[in-house]
Amino acid sequence: MHIAEPQTLAELIADCAAIPVPPQPGDQAFHPLHCAEPWQVDDACYAQVGELDEYV
Repeated sequence: MHIAEPQTLAELIADCAAIPVPPQPGDQAFHPLHCAEPWQVDDACYAQVGELDEYV
């Protein structure tokens, strides 16, 4: 399958308009697995960058 690149701004806009809207958070059923625990820096994570002058 070959998809042609848009040749004009109008074609580009039409292509973009055809992109489906992603689901919104309210559209998804609540499930406990969707609720991640807050991320925390532990000692092992800190030790990986603790001696660097700046985090790269």
